[in-house]
Amino acid sequence: MTALSERTAAPAPRLATRLRARVGAYVGLTKPRIIELLLITTVPAMMVADRGWPSLALLFWTLVGGTLAAGAANVFNCYFDRDIDRLMQRTQKRPLVTGEVTPRAALVFGFALTVSSIVLLLVTTTPLAAALSAAAIFYYAVLYTMVFKRHTRRSTEWGGVPGAAPVLIGWAAVTGSLDWPALVIFGIVFCWQMPHFWALALRFKDDYARADVPMLPVVTTALSVGRQSVAWAWATAAVSLLLWPVAAGYGIGLGYAIPAALLSGWFVVESHRLLARIKRGGDFKPMTLFHVSISYLSLLSVAIIVDAIV
Repeated sequence: MTALSERTAAPAPRLATRLRARVGAYVGLTKPRIIELLLITTVPAMMVADRGWPSLALLFWTLVGGTLAAGAANVFNCYFDRDIDRLMQRTQKRPLVTGEVTPRAALVFGFALTVSSIVLLLVTTTPLAAALSAAAIFYYAVLYTMVFKRHTRRSTEWGGVPGAAPVLIGWAAVTGSLDWPALVIFGIVFCWQMPHFWALALRFKDDYARADVPMLPVVTTALSVGRQSVAWAWATAAVSLLLWPVAAGYGIGLGYAIPAALLSGWFVVESHRLLARIKRGGDFKPMTLFHVSISYLSLLSVAIIVDAIV
C-alpha cells in the first residue's frame, strides 16, 4: 500500500471510533441500566393482565415504547441535573458534564424520545398507556428532578411514583384500563425503591452533600435511614403477599405466593442486617442491601411471570 492510500484509509477507523463514542454518549444519557430495571417490572404486569402471554407484537412495542419513555425522562434528568452532576464523583463522567453532548443537543434528543414514545404507544397499544407514559415523563423530568430532589428530604418517596409507573403502563397496554392487581404490583415496586435507593445514597452520602442534594442520608443519621429502610422492606413484603389474594382471579396462586414469601424474607432480613451493622458502627456496607434489592425485584418478577403462564 502506498503512503497516499494509507493516508486516505486512515481516517475511516477514526471516524468509526468517533461515531461509536458519539452514539455511546447519547445512549449514556438514557441511563440504560436503570431502564433495564424498569422493564423488568413491565413484563410481569402484562402477563398478569393477559392471564398468560400477551401477543409478541404487543409485548415488543410496549417494551420499545417504555424504553423510549424511560430514556426520555433520564435524558431530561441529565439535562436539568448537569450542575449537580459536575459536583458528584459518581456522575462526573456523564456526557453533559464531559462535553461529549451539548445541553441543546440533549434537550432536542429528550423531546425526540418523548414524542416517539408517546406516538408509538398510542399507535401500537392503548391511549391510556400513552397518557400514563407522558405523565411519567413529566413527573420525573419536572416534578421530581427540578422540585422534589432539590428541595425535600422525601424526594425518594416522591420519585417512587414514576419509578413504578412502568407497571401501570404495561397493564394499560394490555387492557386499556387499570385494575387492583396493577395497583398492587405498582405498590410493590413503589415500596421497594426506598430501601434500594437509600442504600445507594448511604454509599454516596458525601457526593450528595457536596452537591447540596437533601437526600435522606444527608439530612439525618444513618441509624434513622436504617430504621426507615427496615420499615419499607417490611411494607414491600406485605404488599408483595397481598398480590396473591388480589390477583387470584388473574391466575396468581401458590406458585407465586411461596417464592414471594421466601424472597421477601430475604429482603427483610438483609435490611435488618444493614441496621445491625449501622448500630455497630464502622463500615456498614450499604451496597450489600442495594444488590440484594435488585436480585429480589428481578426474582419476584420472574415468580409472577412463571405463575401467570403456568
